[in-house]
Amino acid sequence: MQRAVHALARNSTFVANRNKLISRSSSSPVMVPRSSSSPPLQPPCDIFINHRGIDTKKTAAGLLHYHLSGLGFSPFLDSKNMKPGDSLYDKINAGIRSCKIGVAVFSPRYCDSPFCLHELSLLMETKKRVIPVFCDVKPSELRVSKNPNGNYSKSELERYEKALEEAKFTVGLTFDTINGDWSEFLQTATDAVIENLIEVEGDEIY
Repeated sequence: MQRAVHALARNSTFVANRNKLISRSSSSPVMVPRSSSSPPLQPPCDIFINHRGIDTKKTAAGLLHYHLSGLGFSPFLDSKNMKPGDSLYDKINAGIRSCKIGVAVFSPRYCDSPFCLHELSLLMETKKRVIPVFCDVKPSELRVSKNPNGNYSKSELERYEKALEEAKFTVGLTFDTINGDWSEFLQTATDAVIENLIEVEGDEIY
């Protein structure tokens, strides 16, 4: 009974903090153009979504971006936050450095992409809190694949392997995109993101 009371109290606190964070995010001032000829300024990135586009851009990563955006957050997804002419690494690196937390959406072909591995490595190197989401793949199946553009240098290989190992030993979420409940997945992933944002912001205060 006592455990149940404590669990209920923790849950009530989380719900209150979650609603407060969502309210603050959704009421943040909208960035306006600096002049009639200048493009609108984008708000800072809260959450960086690291993913393999060919696997999850139209499913897990894309839907999570849409759901978080609807709650007033500013998630970064390359296909949504980049435009023709942007420097790929400059834009991505800036998004990672400015974000508060990262979400790494692992998929069967994730490790085939040098870009995915670079993003994950930079998230880990900059000490960002990362939430792993294993979509249709087990952590034990994640291994650095052969570079499609040639061989990785020794330092690159060590960097990517270290980041992958760190992610594999971080508590995350698992999801079966064929048989899983999408609404439940989105709610669980969103709650995990918000809970981590609350903790990160609390750490920043203290």
